[in-house]
Amino acid sequence: MTIRIHGGRVIDPGRLDGIFDILVDRGRIVDILPGQPSFSESVSTLEGGAERIIDAVGLIVIPGLIDLHVHFREPGQEHKETLETGMAAAARGGFIAVCTMPNTRPAADSKDTLGFIVNKSLEVGRVRVFPVGAVTRGLGGQTLCDYAELKAAGAVAVSDDGMPVMNSLLMRQALERANALDLLMISHSEDLLLAAGGAMNEGEISRMMGVKGIPAAAETIGVMRDIALAELTGARLHIAHVSAEGSVRAVREAKERGIRVTAETAPHYMTLTEKDVLKYGTHAKMNPPLRTARDREAVRRGLADGTIDAVATDHAPHTREEKARDFAKAPNGIIGLETALPVSLGLVWDQVMTLPELIEKMSVNPARILGIDNRLTKGNSADLTVIDPHATYRIDAGKFRSKARNTPFDGWAVKGRVVLTMVGGEVVFEEGRQKTEGGAVNFSVE
Repeated sequence: MTIRIHGGRVIDPGRLDGIFDILVDRGRIVDILPGQPSFSESVSTLEGGAERIIDAVGLIVIPGLIDLHVHFREPGQEHKETLETGMAAAARGGFIAVCTMPNTRPAADSKDTLGFIVNKSLEVGRVRVFPVGAVTRGLGGQTLCDYAELKAAGAVAVSDDGMPVMNSLLMRQALERANALDLLMISHSEDLLLAAGGAMNEGEISRMMGVKGIPAAAETIGVMRDIALAELTGARLHIAHVSAEGSVRAVREAKERGIRVTAETAPHYMTLTEKDVLKYGTHAKMNPPLRTARDREAVRRGLADGTIDAVATDHAPHTREEKARDFAKAPNGIIGLETALPVSLGLVWDQVMTLPELIEKMSVNPARILGIDNRLTKGNSADLTVIDPHATYRIDAGKFRSKARNTPFDGWAVKGRVVLTMVGGEVVFEEGRQKTEGGAVNFSVE
């Protein structure tokens, strides 16, 4: 199908920012032309014979969002999430691609499990799935996987996410092997001995609640160790879910020394603090835990100055029953695919960063880290996200495409929503716009 996306503000950071029409044919961008900021007056004069014209006037068109860090639970825990429901949630959230973490059951430590994930995701369709293979067999931290096998099966990176590789010699060997194959190492950086038995950030709130805490140093020490090993080996290192001021500082200094390190944080670390555990209970329990207001501000500064390269969701679905357990026994993690963009846009409205800078963090930089090209360029695959920056509403977890509902953001008042996601020229999510007699716009999920 030939499609013309008409009259939107096209933002491709560092390349485009203006009103353009994007022409799509056979799944690819065939042209980008100067557009008109009016649909009704110019639609009759459009050329090119498009079979469908998408009215993007008043909307923003960007390179498709990419999430470097999700947990889709299949195989093994399909009661929490499946590839199908996870991909549907991703499409609704504006994501054209996701990286699935290997802590499935069995772990994604072999060509068989990775092959299942790749084949099932292709069968389901919608968004692109880039699987991450395990660093060690069964995520046990003892025996390295066959990285050549994992890469041949489709792995774009390796990680034992959820667990660090505590043995420094083994981590060095893992980095060397990954580097030889040009595989990205995604590190869950944590000192397990310091963190042992903890369920939330160590501090005033943990003492008030009588819950054993995890000091921020547990993360920062892990980050510093992994950076030292990346410097030693020359390997590419990506630090997952940065939450602590010391970790931001360590990444900033490593970049200044030219070490090949990138980092991500999640929307909850730049919006919430340990005090929100009192309000949201286990829906504010994750690892690393929510930290102090000072840590949150450090994460925001790290995003603004480029120390932190990407915003990733760490989408971690759990059942209601699991999250209803006592705080210390409830599993870590919250879902985030369908809330990431509106929650992150809050930093734009608060003038922490500009809209193009946020797009870099959620789209362009993740693509760069993965070594793929998602720019809005003639000849590229038509992978894009369309946003209504003016829509104001309350997040309603009851309407999520994900199976899970474990989010602290349910009911949050936000501004900005995804109205269309396109992958390979195919519209995989669309939210209809109907104008009322008074000129207002109502939304309905199609």
